[in-house]
Amino acid sequence: MLRQLGPRILSVQELVGRTLVRLSVLDGSQYTAVPGSRSSLETLSEVVASASVAASQLARAVADNPLEAAAFAGTPDAAATRRARLADSAPILAKSLTTAVHHLSLCAACCHHTASGIARDLKDHPEHRPQLPELSDAQYAALDKIAQVGANHYTSRSDKTSVRDGNGNTIHAKPFNVLLKHRLIRIDPGTSAIVSREIEITARGRLVLDIQKPGRAQPVSPGSVPAPVKGGNRRR
Repeated sequence: MLRQLGPRILSVQELVGRTLVRLSVLDGSQYTAVPGSRSSLETLSEVVASASVAASQLARAVADNPLEAAAFAGTPDAAATRRARLADSAPILAKSLTTAVHHLSLCAACCHHTASGIARDLKDHPEHRPQLPELSDAQYAALDKIAQVGANHYTSRSDKTSVRDGNGNTIHAKPFNVLLKHRLIRIDPGTSAIVSREIEITARGRLVLDIQKPGRAQPVSPGSVPAPVKGGNRRR
């Protein structure tokens, strides 16, 4: 249990730190002037609180977990005693783990609500909308695929990189780099760079998906329209 919970506690604590940074950025940004932004900020604040509770409950489970080590001299340490200690701790550990799972699920729901809320607020109030890139059909398709099934960024030991969506299909480097450049997606820094790193769509990326549509007809400037040929279709 110690080996299993240790990395998870560190991951949750990292989530708390990253969420605090994003909350601070939003709190000092122009987004606070957008109608409805208070709800998103309050929901993101709940992520900080719930993640902290989850980390605390996981740490409590580590502390309550009976470790196999020698007791003080003269203290009974028979197999029956060890079994009794394990039996006594089982319901306590189960309660701590159940509480942690509940609060982590709440974190996921709040993160999704925050991202959706930011996209909704900016969509409903275009006067506050930041400047967004106009994606090509290939770039839009790549972004939509990442939003639907997720993706992973792979780096081999020879520094060769590749990106595959959740179905195992390759996402070409050119549209992927455009999405990364415009911060429509992000690569999770908390995962292994050699094996794979999870790719997430940002709130900015979801906003682009909401306001742009695939297969858009590009406007044609008047100077690019060829002049009709007089008599070109006239029958002789």
